[in-house]
Amino acid sequence: MDSATQTNPAFGQAEVNWDKLDKTKFYTVGAGLFTGLTVALYPVSVVKTRLQVASKDAVERNALSVIKGLLKSEGIPGLYRGFGTVITGAVPARIIFLTALETTKIAAFKAVEPLSLSEPAKAAVANGVAGMTSSLFAQAVFVPIDVVSQKLMVQGYAGHTAYSGGLDVARKILKSDGVRGLYRGFGLSVVTYSPSSAVWWASYGSSQRVIWSFLGHDNESQELSKPKESTIMLVQAVGGIIAGATASCITTPLDTIKTRLQVICIFNAIGSFIFSLHKYVYD
Repeated sequence: MDSATQTNPAFGQAEVNWDKLDKTKFYTVGAGLFTGLTVALYPVSVVKTRLQVASKDAVERNALSVIKGLLKSEGIPGLYRGFGTVITGAVPARIIFLTALETTKIAAFKAVEPLSLSEPAKAAVANGVAGMTSSLFAQAVFVPIDVVSQKLMVQGYAGHTAYSGGLDVARKILKSDGVRGLYRGFGLSVVTYSPSSAVWWASYGSSQRVIWSFLGHDNESQELSKPKESTIMLVQAVGGIIAGATASCITTPLDTIKTRLQVICIFNAIGSFIFSLHKYVYD
């Protein structure tokens, strides 16, 4: 269950407070799960990024054709371009995110406690504030990693530069654009992921409480029996699905713009915009 500062007797157990949390296990297990999830989903990121930067005349117009092209030319390794760079930077970024999330959540729950809000509303506010704050901290670390990894994902594709590795990408960016080059798209990343993180955690926290209430496990319920582990996992899974669907409505359009800014020269992006605007006005 998500860690908060209150005990809900209907759940038959206390939610774990940050000061009582076994932080060694928390970070070890959290980093391990995050790494495993990244391994499983990374090919999706590669395919998505290639689709986002594909030119109008690109042959690969859908995800399946991108996958077939990568497997034919590079095999399985092609689906994991830039993976080492992502893991190297994403693990510390994730640790920063989780630390900020849990500590901020405690303060947020205390702040909303005096308010006359329902349990789902309190959870939404506290989790939303924590999600947005933690995302702000994490983006400072993750954006440079994101810039480098995305250039590796699209190297050699549709005319993009080829690199010998993550360090080569970073060196060339610093040489041509300085430190600012590593933070290209930072503002848009913050605008994209901070509200998205807030929406995700707010939806996740509040939806679970609504579901528990629907199942008869709320504070007003007389049923105090502890739910089965399978039931807890199912409720959390449904909460995650609801949160993901809600947040993706915000993330996807802005993420496409951010990716183009990070992997395509900013002047080309501006030039394309001006050309499109001119064509729209005069055609």
